[in-house]
Amino acid sequence: MRRYTYMFSNKYNWLSGRVLLLVATSSLSLTLAACSQSNTSTSDSQSLQEEPSTTIQTLQIQDGKPAPVNVPLINQSALLKNVSATVYKDANCGCCKEWVSHAEDNGLSATTQHPEDLSLFKERYGVPNEMRACHTTVTTDGYVFEGHVPAKHMAQFLANPPVQAIGLAVPGMPVGSPGMEYQGKFMPYKVMQLNNDGTTEVYAAIESSQQQM
Repeated sequence: MRRYTYMFSNKYNWLSGRVLLLVATSSLSLTLAACSQSNTSTSDSQSLQEEPSTTIQTLQIQDGKPAPVNVPLINQSALLKNVSATVYKDANCGCCKEWVSHAEDNGLSATTQHPEDLSLFKERYGVPNEMRACHTTVTTDGYVFEGHVPAKHMAQFLANPPVQAIGLAVPGMPVGSPGMEYQGKFMPYKVMQLNNDGTTEVYAAIESSQQQM
């Protein structure tokens, strides 16, 4: 009886070790895959991204059994409908391209230009030095949106522009802002209002990625 107990114990320990090894190997593979994807170029990362889902699944009871039901998501594509703008950016700026995609996905009709000296356009449209970022967007109405401004806040601004304002800016390139997504990380930032007299003020404080949407 002791011999059988000993043999069963050894077999159990061997199987446990195999399970742990398989779990560890699987976790390592997923980590390596994630790292590999995050280190690809902008064009490669775009090809790896899945198309956004247009529906969500909920459950309803049919004949006493749960059944999936597709429910349309809220349509965000109309936020900037009928808004046209020119985006001035560097031809090789990947995050600028990602931001343009974000704005177009939310309805903006965008044309891009790649001037040799971006600072000339920032000066032309009154963007203070401390408010500058990697790209400058100018609507056909003459409003300026500097950097990675969320489409949501562009739409809010254009729906009711403050009298003294010429536009909005997100200085620098905050990680997690539209076009600056990276491995789910997020850095709180402020959307600043640019005024005619050269002053600035806080338009919106973004404390989480959900506030951008």
